Amino acid sequence: MKLISEPSIPVKIQKMRERVRWLHPNIVQRGIDQTSMVIDDGKDDSSEFSFLVIGDSGTKSHYGYHPQRQVAELMLPHKDECNFVLHTGDVIYVVGSREYYPANFIEPYREFLVGGENPQNIAYDRMVFNLPFLPVLGNHDYYDVPLMYRLLTGSTLRLRRMLRYKDFEIGWHGSNQGDAYARAFLDYLAAIASPEELKEHLDTHYTAKTDTGRCLRYEPGNFTRVPNRYYTFRYGGIDFFALDSNTFNAPSPLPDTQAGENSRRELQKRRQQIDQEEVQILTMSDRLNPDNPAEAEQLDELSAKLDQINEVKIDIEKQLASHTAPTIDFEQLNWLRTRLIESWNTSEVRGRVIYLHHPPYVTEATKWNQAQTLAIRHRLREVFNQVAETLGSQIKDRSVVDLILSGHAHCLEYLRTVDTGYADSHLNYIISGGSGRRPRRQRSEGTELLETFTDISGSSTRKVADSFLYVGRTGHGSQKRLPYSGVRIDVQDGSPPKFSVKPFVAERFEQQWYTRQLKPFVI
Repeated sequence: MKLISEPSIPVKIQKMRERVRWLHPNIVQRGIDQTSMVIDDGKDDSSEFSFLVIGDSGTKSHYGYHPQRQVAELMLPHKDECNFVLHTGDVIYVVGSREYYPANFIEPYREFLVGGENPQNIAYDRMVFNLPFLPVLGNHDYYDVPLMYRLLTGSTLRLRRMLRYKDFEIGWHGSNQGDAYARAFLDYLAAIASPEELKEHLDTHYTAKTDTGRCLRYEPGNFTRVPNRYYTFRYGGIDFFALDSNTFNAPSPLPDTQAGENSRRELQKRRQQIDQEEVQILTMSDRLNPDNPAEAEQLDELSAKLDQINEVKIDIEKQLASHTAPTIDFEQLNWLRTRLIESWNTSEVRGRVIYLHHPPYVTEATKWNQAQTLAIRHRLREVFNQVAETLGSQIKDRSVVDLILSGHAHCLEYLRTVDTGYADSHLNYIISGGSGRRPRRQRSEGTELLETFTDISGSSTRKVADSFLYVGRTGHGSQKRLPYSGVRIDVQDGSPPKFSVKPFVAERFEQQWYTRQLKPFVI
């Protein structure tokens, strides 16, 4: 039985449009830009500010320890010094179910919520943050489970036990095609019943103004919703662009050639192999007792392997299903291109930061060569090329954007591209996806990323990026180390801006927790 399903890209787009009443007449008449917001904290005019970045956090306690809470506690000393928190997606595992928000989000981050002293009284769709908490959607925030599974898990104890490695955080519901996330974080206008109430809501909360019109006012401690699944805001002279990468990560179709057919056969063979691996690990898991601490550690290790197998399987299925040109969210990509150009033509803007879930460049073992990773890289590269071509000499020796933040890979990593031959050259990338879900190892192939390029003269392979920092799972058995992480980023004055990156790491080793001190670095 297939336990995880993902809505198609057109469904994701349409459902999210309905939830925010995209381009509703009352919104259009008021000249409201549904992709912009202003953080009304009285501090956004300072050119020096700080923010926190976490991602892939939304997991619950594992056999008596709670990694996500360990990271949250490391965040607390920075809370009064930082201006907001960026979350790079996968807010809730495994399938974004609303029932897991209390344990997997509200409880771990209770100090960041109004009323957090009594987190059990906070409804997931009524959260108000005392420090801006600004997320993007992860793939798990869109996932669902089949109706048959919901029925079986509710009635068949034997099946629940057999599938316990997945059932830890699946529950009886899925995300309802991203609805739980939307109710938790977006300004869910679809829930407003009457036209009169909608008008009052818009006139109350869409009172800020930017160059593109009226927009939502984000007020910490009072009203803390974001306007859309992708959005932008300006802070301290820096433009931030939050993207929904789940709608432009579809792999390109395999070529209709002998090489493409060979690739298809290899993918099908690999799919059969991982199915066999899955059965073997399931059998081993069923022999272990989670109430025995030593066996619980083994079970967690096997569960981590099954997590990886699932992700590889989903990526293979997407490649095998790509018979025609993939559906791509051109509306969002065109929006990004237009807004980047506008940002460059705005004199008060001194830098640009993008954050999204899927990393364009990464060396984590399960993500670096996934088709989805390459799809994100190529789609963003195309946008950057268009922006650079439009701006011409205006960019001079600067990059189109100054920093790209992402998650999805369960690690903390800093990479920088070299001369790729495109407008994504010499870009800084930080992956902050190690904030709660099982950390992953770095690939064995090393820290240099190579890419194969094909043109009319044939194929060639060259280096496109270097990894300078990687914090992830290491060791085996009793020497296994599980580091969970996030970063604080201090934005310095000046144009172009400098970013001082300060990692914070809580590491589990020999059933104990330790705080790792990593040296800050400037990019």
